[in-house]
Amino acid sequence: MKNIMIINTGGTFNKRYDESNGKMIVCKDRKKFDNFIQETFRQDIQTIHIIQKDSLDFDDNDRELLVETIKNQKAKKIIIIHGTDTIDKSSFKIDEHIKDKLIVLTGAFMPYSIEPKEAVANLSLGLGFLMAYKDQGVYISMHGDVKPYQNFKKDRAINSFREF
Repeated sequence: MKNIMIINTGGTFNKRYDESNGKMIVCKDRKKFDNFIQETFRQDIQTIHIIQKDSLDFDDNDRELLVETIKNQKAKKIIIIHGTDTIDKSSFKIDEHIKDKLIVLTGAFMPYSIEPKEAVANLSLGLGFLMAYKDQGVYISMHGDVKPYQNFKKDRAINSFREF
């Protein structure tokens, strides 16, 4: 998977149960995530970890950091692990500023640490899309589908992403 990069920003995908306070927290253990990527995909995939929080806690500075991080990468194909609650806001911000890369944002409704199937499926679908697709743009990979971010939104009524 040469020339593909993963930018991990946190979100539910990365949450773990914290026994000390009984809450779910975004795990900041980079080694666990990097090992998961290498063991699952058995490829040399470069990863960067930034922000590392729930997307509901993202602010404009976080989105600017994300855009700058993307701009500074040589890779032209990037997948971003992001919280699903504000994935649309970050997608819009990225699309405003980045026109020369193929970018897929993905996440999970259920933490990988509790039930890995959804997280692995969403990430795998996004990586497959990056390998097969040639044009630039910003997409979301969720629940068995990859769509341009403008057409794919979280529908809380059905607890899934759907095309609008």
